[in-house]
Amino acid sequence: MLFHQIRIAYIIIMKFFPGISVCLLLFFECSWLCSFAQVTLPSIFTDNMVLQQKESVLLWGWSKPGKAVTVTSSWNNQKVTTVTDSTGKWHVKITTATAGGPYTIVINDGKPVTMQNVLLGEVWLCSGQSNMEMPMKGFKGQPVTGSNDAILKSSNSSVRLYTVPRSAQTSPQQNSKPSAWREAEPESVSNFSATAYYFGRLLNELLHVPIGLINTSYGGSDIESWMSANTLKTFAGVNIPNFTDSIKSPNHTPTVLYNGMVHPIIGYGIRGAIWYQGESNYDRPAQYIQRFAAMVNEWRILWDIGAYPFYYAQLAPYNYATFSPPGTPQFNSALLRDAQRKAQDSVAGTAMAVLMDIGEENSIHPANKKTGGERLAYLALAKTYGIKGFGAESPAYDSLMIKDSIAIVRFKNAGNWLTSYGKELIHFEVAGKDKMFYPAKAVIYRTTVVVSSPLVRQPVAVRYAFKDFVTGELFGTEGLPVSSFRTDDW
Repeated sequence: MLFHQIRIAYIIIMKFFPGISVCLLLFFECSWLCSFAQVTLPSIFTDNMVLQQKESVLLWGWSKPGKAVTVTSSWNNQKVTTVTDSTGKWHVKITTATAGGPYTIVINDGKPVTMQNVLLGEVWLCSGQSNMEMPMKGFKGQPVTGSNDAILKSSNSSVRLYTVPRSAQTSPQQNSKPSAWREAEPESVSNFSATAYYFGRLLNELLHVPIGLINTSYGGSDIESWMSANTLKTFAGVNIPNFTDSIKSPNHTPTVLYNGMVHPIIGYGIRGAIWYQGESNYDRPAQYIQRFAAMVNEWRILWDIGAYPFYYAQLAPYNYATFSPPGTPQFNSALLRDAQRKAQDSVAGTAMAVLMDIGEENSIHPANKKTGGERLAYLALAKTYGIKGFGAESPAYDSLMIKDSIAIVRFKNAGNWLTSYGKELIHFEVAGKDKMFYPAKAVIYRTTVVVSSPLVRQPVAVRYAFKDFVTGELFGTEGLPVSSFRTDDW
């Protein structure tokens, strides 16, 4: 907090006395770092935290320059000593054991600081915009289905929750605003991300290990706000704010959420990440694959723990036309869903949870958060933790074959074939060379859908559920919906 106040003071000084050297800020920073009377930890290191099991995890903090700092972990009584650098910062890596606890960690530079009730387990980063941020208790007037009962029954000391407070900054921050790790119980769960909670609850139930969830999300945020200036400068047309700029729209300003809510926690040991975002980019689908790929790759590089798994939720259908006043361009959010569908094939180690069946025409925040959170958990349980014998991935469009006036659409991830639960398929369309799409008759045959229309004698393209709002009707036999898709690029 003091560091943030110093930066604000610096902005004011630079505004009214622009001739003063930038070295003034560096002087203030050094003075701040050198002022520690004892070891100081980042906000994310608190009692009740979960550290990633069976890994070499990073701990860091600040003390006086040149000070020896010793870290002692109670699970193995290991002591690791380091010396702070010229700015007073220190970091060490400690080896964690198999899941368990509670343990203590003592960090000592002459005046010890002890973190208590620490668990070792599986840690996941949870990020995105409002559908990730939406708490279990719901937004005002916007419920989460069944959450009251789930909240009441949520007490579980082996599930731990941490929320990075909202913070938009024009430069990367050394620390985030104060927060605390909390055990799952009704009050903490009520205010925590519903998507993340349902994800973590199922992991805890199936893996029988402690689960730590770090929620860093901000409603209405563009993907560009979660990316650094170094990465964004490779994209044309992105207005990256200067250090002294004011932030008029935190969720729509490039870099500012990365600076305030991601950069301060980079390096905290995690197993992987889940992501629920895209609503604020629905009108710019052509950019999304490249920017999503750039963000995922950047985060993986900065965490320096390898290409960790990154699972994400596809947007649920919604009437996005309500965002566009009459007379302004109308955008079909199916284009953004299609970009998300293709992104998992462009970025290794990613997979998408399809939500075609839980969208709401008049609410951008589907009330059924349990389904979304658990489908993300299915991906982790199968792909990261190797559990077999259940459906984890939705069937996905694979290829199109034309035979006379018939279009045959083949799907992958459909080993147990496809189903519409006995209902007629009404959301397929087919087009010929004139690029005009017409409603089509569609019939399931094992892992394919046979599509035709008397109005299209020579089909060249097929679309499925390619509308702003639509309710998915095609599923794998395991119950996971097929994403909307198009075989064309018109």
